[in-house]
Amino acid sequence: MTSTSKEIAATPVVADAAIEGVGTQSLGESQGRRRQLSSVLIDRFLNLISSVPFGIVLLVLLIIACMIGMLIQQQELETFAAYYAELTPAEKIVYGNLGFFDIYRSWYFNLMLLLLSLNIILASIDHFPAAWSHIAKKKLTASSTFAMAQKFKEKIDLPLLDRKVLTDRAVAAARAMKFKVRVTEEESRTTIFAERGVWNRLGAYAVHIGLLSILISGFWINRYGYTGAIWIEPEKISDSMVQQVYNIEKANSEFAIGNQELKLPFTVEGIDIQQKLIDKNRGLDPGNTLDWITNIRLYDHQTNEQINALVHMNKPFDYRGYRFFQASYQDFGNARSIKVRVTPASGGPAEDVEIKRNGSARLSDGTQLRYDRFNPALAFTGKDEIGISSKSYVNPAANLTYLRPDGEQGNVWAFNQDFISELSGAPFLKSKYLESGPYRFTLVDFEKSPQAHMLSVQYHPGSTLFYLGSFWLCLTLIAVFFFSHQRLWIVVEEGNVYLGGNSNRNRLGFEDRVKKMIALIRWPRSAD
Repeated sequence: MTSTSKEIAATPVVADAAIEGVGTQSLGESQGRRRQLSSVLIDRFLNLISSVPFGIVLLVLLIIACMIGMLIQQQELETFAAYYAELTPAEKIVYGNLGFFDIYRSWYFNLMLLLLSLNIILASIDHFPAAWSHIAKKKLTASSTFAMAQKFKEKIDLPLLDRKVLTDRAVAAARAMKFKVRVTEEESRTTIFAERGVWNRLGAYAVHIGLLSILISGFWINRYGYTGAIWIEPEKISDSMVQQVYNIEKANSEFAIGNQELKLPFTVEGIDIQQKLIDKNRGLDPGNTLDWITNIRLYDHQTNEQINALVHMNKPFDYRGYRFFQASYQDFGNARSIKVRVTPASGGPAEDVEIKRNGSARLSDGTQLRYDRFNPALAFTGKDEIGISSKSYVNPAANLTYLRPDGEQGNVWAFNQDFISELSGAPFLKSKYLESGPYRFTLVDFEKSPQAHMLSVQYHPGSTLFYLGSFWLCLTLIAVFFFSHQRLWIVVEEGNVYLGGNSNRNRLGFEDRVKKMIALIRWPRSAD
């Protein structure tokens, strides 16, 4: 084969290689453009979510959502069913589709919490180097030109004084105004760097910590928190609470409202309930009430502890993330304590005893009396049996059990004096209820009390973090806005002093402070 034929044979191979090279180069360029585009999109996304305007928009949206949650009743409230029934069909559809009835647990509310938290973190990372430079990289030397280029500037002409005297005066004046001073000597001038409140540059990050604590606790509470209720009666024990569940999809049926039982990590025993009344002659209505007091005892299954607690109307009780509030009461009339006059049937002096609810007392002859139950409106049925005619205190009476030292026991009623007078005209009832047994009982007085108290139980696992974050936020906001970072460069040359500086806030206060310094430099004996 000749050289020409070899070249001809090699030509297709070279061409294929060239084509392959071009294809490889094009593929590489395409992949590079994709990576570059992806990098640009990521950078733009990070710039967006770390920008201050984006954070402000999110904060405004969260405030609006919280206002919606306050203006529109949430479906976890007991009054939601009545509120929902009063809405127009359009309001039901719009509010329901937008999640306004449970807005604090909606996906967009929690997403805004997470995005705002991310915004605060990224914005802090972006701006921290600039803030830290004020602490780590201080400008200790300056020229007169630099000093006179500051927002606040002043020149002092003292041609009769040398540089050392002027430097000493300036240092003394700066220290008198509570500035920290650093002096740098140069051949032709002396620079005095005076500074106070440099920590204020990091105050924003302390504020961010408070905000993040509140946002994280809010997300934590919305995700894992819940609210229920528990009825408290003396000597009754419960290890669960009930949460009302409203099913909007079944709003027009009897199954719209349901109850969900939630187990507690401890048991709650009712010790005592009390209702302080304004007028003891009136009923248990809220308008006649000063305070509801519930005395409970918690038995913790994990720590084996017993904790006694009092829950007042405006004083809740907190334990392990659970908060107990006064919520409601069962308006069936009862008595927290009774005062009974006991008169022996065989004759002898009467004896007054006071017995607490579910409690007992001992008479002087050794007889044990136990207070079993209370009837606020005693009435007789057709069979001459005792019944209840009302929840209110219409005809109060107390049921007692007695046990004498000789073993005789019985169950009796202590009627009020007015009712005893009425029974005197009914021979059968008089003999059955007033004249049987060894004693005659009269209900003299009693302390009104409801049958039971309802405590609202909120489980907010992030509540402690929320309170700490709120306290820290208030503290740091005060520190940030009531103090400032003030910097002043004092350049001393022969016969001249140049002052220039700035403050990140409270400029008027800074200028007033520097003017006092200038007066002290001119006239060292002047203190004002």
